[in-house]
Amino acid sequence: MRGKVLGVLMFLFISFTGYAQSPIGKGGKQINLGFGFSGIGLPIYGGMDFGVHEDITVGFLIDYRNYNESYHSFKYKHNVWTFSGNGNYHFNTILDIPREWDFYAGLTIGFQSWSSPDGYSGSYNSGLGLGGQVGGRYYFNEQLGINLEINGGSVTTGGKLGLSIRL
Repeated sequence: MRGKVLGVLMFLFISFTGYAQSPIGKGGKQINLGFGFSGIGLPIYGGMDFGVHEDITVGFLIDYRNYNESYHSFKYKHNVWTFSGNGNYHFNTILDIPREWDFYAGLTIGFQSWSSPDGYSGSYNSGLGLGGQVGGRYYFNEQLGINLEINGGSVTTGGKLGLSIRL
């Protein structure tokens, strides 16, 4: 009886640890899209990640938001485009996390283009920025997952919720 229990436990352990690997992997690709949350408008975003190492991805992201602001008794409508590149380290291998989960952290550098009406003298301007992110994904199957990310810095603030699609 002990031998059977020990055999089943060893099988489960080997199955679980054999499944622990980076969700994207070297040479893999993934599309990300969804909505952001911030104190300034509701961004929509789309981007792509490329596996350059078993645990490292680089990618790009484009997001857009528009919002209205009251400033000095006037109402202004703003449009903001952000074009950025990112790099992330995925902790699955080092923490022995199953492949359906993906936990990562990284940096983003990008350019924000603010379009505001003539006469607006507020504090938002176009320019380069640097940010950081911490996030996680859960994959329902080999291709489709849900993503939650928290961002900070001067490129993006707030976070994102969306879909990740492995190619």
